[in-house]
Amino acid sequence: MQRLTTTTKVISHIAELPEGVPIGAKGLLHLGSRPAIDQALSRLVERGQLMRIGRGLYVRPVETRFGKRPPSVDRVIQALASSKGEVVASHGAAAANALGLTTQVPARAVYLTSGRSRWLRLGEQSVELRHAPRWQLTMATSPTGQAIRALAWVGEARAGEALRTLWPRMQASVRQEIINARPSLPTWLARQISEFVRNG
Repeated sequence: MQRLTTTTKVISHIAELPEGVPIGAKGLLHLGSRPAIDQALSRLVERGQLMRIGRGLYVRPVETRFGKRPPSVDRVIQALASSKGEVVASHGAAAANALGLTTQVPARAVYLTSGRSRWLRLGEQSVELRHAPRWQLTMATSPTGQAIRALAWVGEARAGEALRTLWPRMQASVRQEIINARPSLPTWLARQISEFVRNG
């Protein structure tokens, strides 16, 4: 009876969570003992009411008229970052694609994080969270941060060409933020930006 009661409590709790919010046993200990919570989570996975996306990490699937599907990757990543206190940003390849510097579409979802590197599994999709240096997470969700990650991804040999492409498209405030960010960037990238600003 206790296990049933704990499972019922967990079901009620997760039903109130927004899409993509990660669920772990430690966050449910107010509902029962750790063994009871672990058993409840395993039971809910077996029933299809939860999806295991990583070690000790679960999400509630989204109900649609076509059946159940995983929550969106972006929602899960942002909720996970918030709950763990991490900074998470799009990978440089995705940033470069979004900015029109490449037509190459990343084969899999990769995000940069201030936390540890790890993998998540959302249905058939594998998602990589890759630890990155602080400078690549500068202004993570802003256009400035996106541009910096794109420049880092194209590399030293192509950064000048990429700057010539991006600069006219960017607002003056973004250009100034990139200039101001130079002290925190690797030497090669700071130098490329300085040379571009000086010579155009």
